[in-house]
Order: sequence, then structure tokens, then C-alpha cells
Amino acid sequence: MSEKATEKEIDAVDEAELETEVDEAEEEAERGKADGRPSLFTRLYTGTGAFEIVGRRKLLSLITAGILLVCVASFVFRGFTFGIEFVGGTSISFPAEGTTDNGKIAKVIAETTGHEPVSVQTVGTGSSATVQIRTGDLNNAQTVKVTDALFEAFHPKGHDGKPSKAAVNVSSVSSSWGGEITNRALIALGVFLLAVGAYIAIRFELDMAIAALISLLFDLVVTAGVYSLVGFEVVPATVIGLLTILGFSLYDTVVVFDKVAENVRGVTRTTRRTYAELANLAMNQTMMRSINTTVIGVLPVLGLVVVAVLLLGVGTLKDLALVQLVGLISGAYSSIFVATPLLVTLKERKQEIKRHNAKVASRRRAGADAS
Repeated sequence: MSEKATEKEIDAVDEAELETEVDEAEEEAERGKADGRPSLFTRLYTGTGAFEIVGRRKLLSLITAGILLVCVASFVFRGFTFGIEFVGGTSISFPAEGTTDNGKIAKVIAETTGHEPVSVQTVGTGSSATVQIRTGDLNNAQTVKVTDALFEAFHPKGHDGKPSKAAVNVSSVSSSWGGEITNRALIALGVFLLAVGAYIAIRFELDMAIAALISLLFDLVVTAGVYSLVGFEVVPATVIGLLTILGFSLYDTVVVFDKVAENVRGVTRTTRRTYAELANLAMNQTMMRSINTTVIGVLPVLGLVVVAVLLLGVGTLKDLALVQLVGLISGAYSSIFVATPLLVTLKERKQEIKRHNAKVASRRRAGADAS
């Protein structure tokens, strides 16, 4: 009996501390309103912004649905440009000499093979500049013809500084190997999502796991949609970057969920606030942290974009930079405007929360009538 009594006393103390913390946060927000509405930054920094996010979840759902609709439409009408690592093909590279004309290179490839190349780009600058060409599958005879034609047209130099056919590097990837890479990428993504769902379900609860997984799927669709819209090639670096930003999005979501779990602990044993109100308070309390995390993550990625695209023109860096930039922004959006509002929607379908919300509303009506 003494142990049970002690546990009840501890729970009572915890609930009292939580009530005090929540009351202080709400009082701080009210004081901010009375003091002439402090700056947006101050309200964000102190967690007293009183921004109504959960209460506007229907509007947010429409915005989110609109974003997803654009992305899915891009999947259907534009599709994706997959690199040869996924669909198979031939990659050709040689040192770029001076102002090598990519259009002329494409013409040489087309005349030699009878097909336009998938892509022709020059990466790097100065003496380290390299021409990279991607084509469909070429047989041995076509490979020899292409090597000879490129050498005759551009005379690329070898390591000794003299023109050499050996400077033209050709490598092929079979379509079967590309399919294997695709399958492994999908397996890696599936394992990641399963592990995430299991962790959150065990650490928090099932509804939070469902909300987190849906927000991660949103990030996947948005990032893939941007790739489809801009027409960038999907390469292994894209998959690596995608898994990285999903990890960031998950971290941001877990931070918010941790605060939500803290705020709603024992919520049905009181009639002062609804689940949605406490979840919204948690979002206000963690919003500045989410913004800081996003800004700190975006700044170096923007630097990578500048270096990769404007200075070096490096294809792999460009692919990695784009997926990370889009993913970071999408992850910040989903952790704030998708995950928690969706969690509240799931919770409010449960009878226990419905009864609790009804009690809160009844108490408030009684208080209003008494006054």
C-alpha cells in the first residue's frame, strides 16, 4: 500500500509541476499581449507566441494537399530522369580543353551512335575540368567508334600532357545492375521507415508513430516532386541525401512530440485544457528550436549549392545539394504543420479524448454562466 501511495504522490507532484509550467507559459503569453505585443522574434524565442496552428489544421490540410497534388501531377506528367546507375547505360568522360562545346560533343555522339546522348555536362574549372557524357547502352563496337570520334574531334590529353585515346574513359552499367541498385535503395528506405515507426511507437505511442511516418512520406513526395519538376537526374547521391534529410525531419518531429507528450501527460484527469490546446502550446514552446535547427542546416547546404552549381558545376554535388535543401525545408514544414496537427486529429477520434474535450467545454460553459 505504501508503494502505491508513493506512486500516486509522485504522479500528483508531476501533474502539479506540469500544470504550473503550462500556466506560466500561458500567463507569459497573456502578459505579452497586455504589454503591447512584443516582437515576433521575442515571442518565438520565449515560446509565448500563442500561434494557433492546431486550430487551423483544416486550412493547413488543404495547403498540404495542394502541395502533394502538384508533386503527384509532376510524377504523372513529367516523370523522373534516372541516372545510369538505376536504368543502366554508358558513361564517358575526358578532360575538357579550353571552351569545349557541349553541343558539338552531343552532335559527335549522335552521329556516331545514331542516338542523342542522355546528358552532356562539363564539371570543374580550369585544368581539372572534365566532360561527362551519359548515353544509353553501347556495345563494344559503338564504344570504340565513340572513343575514336571524340579523340579526333577534341584531342584530349593524357597525364603526360600529350593527346591520347586513353584519356577518354568509358564505363558501362548494365540495366540488371541498375535494377538491383534500385531495389536496394527501396529496401533501405523501407527498413528506415519501419525502424522509425517502431522506435516512436515504443518511445511514445502508436498515434505519434503514424503521424511521424505520414509526415516523412510527405517529405519524400515533396522532395521527389521537386526533382521531377526541375528534371534533375536521380542518382545514388540523391538517395543518400534523401535518407539524410529524413533523419533531420524525424529529429525535428521527435523534439515536438517529446514536448507534446510532456504537456498532455494526465490530460484526461483534468478539465482545464483540451488535448489540442496542450499540443498547440507544445508547438509554440519548440517552434524557435525548429526554426534554429532548420536555419543552421540550410546555411551550409546553400553554401554547397553555390560551390557546386555556380563555381564548380559538379553534378553529384549539385544533386546532393538540391535534395538536402528541399528536404530540410520540407522537413521543417512537416514537423510543424503536418505531424502535430495530424496527431491531434488522430487523438480526437478516440472516445476518451472526445469525452475529455466535452468535459472541458462543459466546465467552461459553467464558468461563463457563473460569471
